[in-house]
Amino acid sequence: MILLYGIGSAQAAQPKTVLVLGDSLSAAHNIPIESGWVHLLDARLGNMVPKWTVVNASISGETSLSGRNRLPALLTKYHPTVLVLELGANDGLQGLPLPALRDNLTAMLDMAQQAKARVLLVGIELPVNYGPQYRDGLRAVYAELARSRHVALVPFLLDGIALDPAQMQDDGLHPVASAEPKVLDTVWQPLRPLLH
Repeated sequence: MILLYGIGSAQAAQPKTVLVLGDSLSAAHNIPIESGWVHLLDARLGNMVPKWTVVNASISGETSLSGRNRLPALLTKYHPTVLVLELGANDGLQGLPLPALRDNLTAMLDMAQQAKARVLLVGIELPVNYGPQYRDGLRAVYAELARSRHVALVPFLLDGIALDPAQMQDDGLHPVASAEPKVLDTVWQPLRPLLH
């Protein structure tokens, strides 16, 4: 079942919205929701004036194609000022063709920009067993799109975390709760200039 949940109050005094469209890395996989970086982002934005609303539309297992299919309705419903687009990890883990990922991400960037939303594109890295050609190609997709579409970029969401077993769950793919503030810090640096 698809669950969309708005984090924070929905008062009329909060006209600006950050929409997060991601996968399990943004959906607080196997940790309390309130520990996830998106919830922590909402708490941080709640201290700003004016306050912002964060809508987390992330779903574990989401691919770039399923995100592409869901995005139009999300843009229509929430009219976000900022879209944080964190997709591609599941495409990569499934070894899906990189041109398909690029096409889906491009379509979502186009949709967001047509809806006048500022975009933060969030990249991901794959484990080394996927080989350098695919890993380098995946990395290049995000970098090239950020450059050509003039959007902000987080090159690697789990930078400084992924290679530290103490900060990762047993699956080696998702951060533990105590590492989520560091994930937020990684997102915050390029996100903050978009919050105006």
